[in-house]
Amino acid sequence: MSQSPGEFKPSRRDVLRPVEYVGGAAIAAIFVGVIAIITTRDVPLSVIAAGGVFIVVLVVLALLAMTVKPDAAESAELDGHGDGTSGEATRPDGLEGPDAPPPAH
Repeated sequence: MSQSPGEFKPSRRDVLRPVEYVGGAAIAAIFVGVIAIITTRDVPLSVIAAGGVFIVVLVVLALLAMTVKPDAAESAELDGHGDGTSGEATRPDGLEGPDAPPPAH
């Protein structure tokens, strides 16, 4: 199956990124669970603490990832494959670039 020019195919890294988030949250949860079970020797309390930390860390990592992840149009523009249709506003006088004077209001 060939890929059309406008179709975005995520890289392997983009596909496996959720696994990184779940893995990071799991590591934090295991750490907190082990610390809680060592200090309190109460298994239900340590399981609850580990579950809470897992959820909180997973949500925080996902929210942070959403704030910095570019969409397909931005990725194409950053890679230099953009065709100028990324929704960017153009000047009515046709002048562009760093040497163009600012638009008159």
